[in-house]
Amino acid sequence: MIAVRSILAAFLFVAAPLSAQEQNAPLPAHDVVPGAPAGDVDIITPHITDADEIEIPYWSPPFYKEVHLPHWPKIHIGSTTIDISPTKHVVMLLVAAALCCIVLISAAAAHKRHSHEIGRPTGFAAGIESLVLFIRNEVAVPNLGHHGEKYVPFILTLFFFILFANLLGLIPYGSTATGNISVTATLAIITFIVVEIAGMRAQGLGYLNTIFYWNKDLPLWMRVPMFIIMSPVEIIGKLTKPFALAIRLFANMTAGHIVVLALIGLIFLFRSPLSTAPFLMAVAIMMLELFVACLQAFIFSLLASVFIGQIREGAH
Repeated sequence: MIAVRSILAAFLFVAAPLSAQEQNAPLPAHDVVPGAPAGDVDIITPHITDADEIEIPYWSPPFYKEVHLPHWPKIHIGSTTIDISPTKHVVMLLVAAALCCIVLISAAAAHKRHSHEIGRPTGFAAGIESLVLFIRNEVAVPNLGHHGEKYVPFILTLFFFILFANLLGLIPYGSTATGNISVTATLAIITFIVVEIAGMRAQGLGYLNTIFYWNKDLPLWMRVPMFIIMSPVEIIGKLTKPFALAIRLFANMTAGHIVVLALIGLIFLFRSPLSTAPFLMAVAIMMLELFVACLQAFIFSLLASVFIGQIREGAH
């Protein structure tokens, strides 16, 4: 997200009035509100939506430059057209994945080296170890159920990937890929597939009982109508889990950014000593966003663990 840079720009805007030339300068196309009167600028939508360009630091006002990402040929499958060209959020996802690999692999190497030299990890490796052990021992293992340790790497991967993707939106010139419903929906679908596979492996043919309601404790005259009524409910219950995962992460990461950018808009609106109040509120919300970024990664991992544990419970 560009909120940090926007707060600084708003503060400078209040402190230093624009020259006549700057006031008459044309606005960037993506900042102009379609159909709005000339001079109206949309500072919210460009920062919470995907785009075909990214912003990089630049030394002169407005202190950034747009870099247009490459466009690749579209893939045509029958009447369906698929565009696989990279976008801003795709770049952020790749950066988040790269940071996960760099941080965790370097921490593992440092852990091995320190353990060999002094018998225990120190510094950065010790911090990463404590975080990994917390997610493993307090989140994953208690909820995954009997012999659920084999799913711990998946839970840890979810946690760290979402954490880095969330945090990238809090630095200047970054963007929150988890504020894109397509990204959160994909993460939720992957989690849904893992949950269902875990159920199949743990229950075998008994997995069908999680789809079709067939209560053997009921008499046959009650069993058939309950099967007809409850089977659709069971299926809907399965689908609501990934839906809840996707919407919760998307909504929480988007809502905070909208609040920050709305407060920044008030700074430009007041352009007076009254601007101090929304400025301080925007900074406070940014601090809260830092907490929310960590919390949402934790909640997504926790719920994934609970869902896997629930579907495996019938086999133990």
